[in-house]
Amino acid sequence: QVQLVESGGRLVQAGDSLTLSCAASGGTFSLYAVAWFRQAPGKEREFVAVITWSGGSTYSDSVKDRFSISRDHPQNTVSLQMNNLKPEDTAVYYCTADPSFSTVLTGTGVYWGQGTQVTVSS
Repeated sequence: QVQLVESGGRLVQAGDSLTLSCAASGGTFSLYAVAWFRQAPGKEREFVAVITWSGGSTYSDSVKDRFSISRDHPQNTVSLQMNNLKPEDTAVYYCTADPSFSTVLTGTGVYWGQGTQVTVSS
């Protein structure tokens, strides 16, 4: 059983940078793929980025030139560095983890954090 806790979300201005963190406890987190998803008000949850246990990463087209996902195995954390933030990045950001990459990529796993709010003002 893995417990995930996101942190770092806050109100920022367009063009600012922000780093979100997903901290894990329990389970063998170092062997899990981890993804970030986000959900804006009135919209469906959407994939943002994913990182494999070995550090390989994939991004959605909307963020791939601005966001960077990384992980710290000793600290059991996965970070999402977000640069040049835009108002359309406003959403609750969630992390999810699973031993299966495809499960994480599709957001169909059972391990999710509670989310952290990112608000980007124009």
